[in-house]
Amino acid sequence: MSQALAADGVHVRAPGKLNLFFEVGGVQEDGYHDVASAYQAVSLFEDVWATPSEEFTIAISGTVDVADVPADDRNLAVRAARLLAQRIGYTGGVHLDVVKHVPVAGGMGGGSADAAAALVACDALWGADLGVSELHKLASRLGADVPFALMGGTAIGTGRGDQLSPALAKGRFDWVVVPSHAGLSTPEVYAHLDELRARPDIRGGAGVPEVEPGVLQALRAGDPVALAEHTRNDLQVAALSLRPELREALELGESSGALAGLVSGSGPTLAFLTADPESALELQVTLSAAGLEALHVHGPVAGARIAA
Repeated sequence: MSQALAADGVHVRAPGKLNLFFEVGGVQEDGYHDVASAYQAVSLFEDVWATPSEEFTIAISGTVDVADVPADDRNLAVRAARLLAQRIGYTGGVHLDVVKHVPVAGGMGGGSADAAAALVACDALWGADLGVSELHKLASRLGADVPFALMGGTAIGTGRGDQLSPALAKGRFDWVVVPSHAGLSTPEVYAHLDELRARPDIRGGAGVPEVEPGVLQALRAGDPVALAEHTRNDLQVAALSLRPELREALELGESSGALAGLVSGSGPTLAFLTADPESALELQVTLSAAGLEALHVHGPVAGARIAA
């Protein structure tokens, strides 16, 4: 079916994310892992404009290196648009203009944010009005991080990471993010974690993953000091093994005022939790002086939303 367009064009903004806590279970028969994660959407956004077109096309630009981002049907945003069109029986296409600010292949969910933005934009453009629940179902079919990019805020993810429960987070948490110009493959990081866990000196993978209660308590209290005591990422050991040069930057941040430092998701982006905006600015200056790209972001922020 062909539906009347709701607008000549729709602009949607969707956030990147940090994993404040990430516990990875053992590898399953299908090669995947159950996880328990505390996600927080942060103020580093992807912008997607959807405009009418007979075909499904995409153009990609941004303040980050987009050379390795596919500009065809392999792109998650295009897949999201096609999935929505199939769901509502829409027979036309869409042109997506994607402006990226989240590091590519950096463990911050930039591609997932693009997909979430494309779902919201096309839903509005095509007048589908599917509602949050239906968009969430579609998002779950596109990848574990896409539903959270729709939701935003702070949430606990279980299962493959896409079974989301909102988490109360009081106040604001300030982070300094250090991107890397060379990305890491998420499947490669998981596979390497499995290899490392075969060794007797690397623990983990037993039992059902769960987020530590101290994480939830710190979020509810709006206490970055308490959160720093509990933040953890099981993928960090694998990411640092694959990219050992990240250790130096991690140690610099932790010794320069950060409450805690960790690899974001599957990496290689590093995230440093700070006490307040002033501390974040000081750390950003220190890391920048050391020749590192450092970005001050804060969370939680809203998920994919139509922008003016």
